[in-house]
Amino acid sequence: MFDIGMDEFLLILVVALFVYGPSKLPDLARALGRGYAEFKRATNELKETFEQDDTVREIKQEFQKAQNEVLFGKRLLDPNALKSSLAATISAAVEAPAAAPDKSGAEQKPEEPAADAPGTTDDAKLY
Repeated sequence: MFDIGMDEFLLILVVALFVYGPSKLPDLARALGRGYAEFKRATNELKETFEQDDTVREIKQEFQKAQNEVLFGKRLLDPNALKSSLAATISAAVEAPAAAPDKSGAEQKPEEPAADAPGTTDDAKLY
């Protein structure tokens, strides 16, 4: 783990024995063991969290694929392609609002003047 050989480990134990004394050495070893166990537990919890995040991400992708199949049939569409297509359609609609047809879809014809409007002549009224 730390790439410490037996010689280095014995040297560390001898130094700890001189520094702390023989009466406190068991307490020191117990505290180090508890600290190592807590570190190992926290590391395992972090690994489990990452695995859960990956699992949630995979489930979310599967859900999006199923949703696309339901909405768009058998062809699976990339959500990013949908966003870019939608953005292009919106920008085209914003740039050319005058060229857009009315709500009915029919082309608008210019209005003809009414027959009763002043300045128009009707052959039936002249005779």
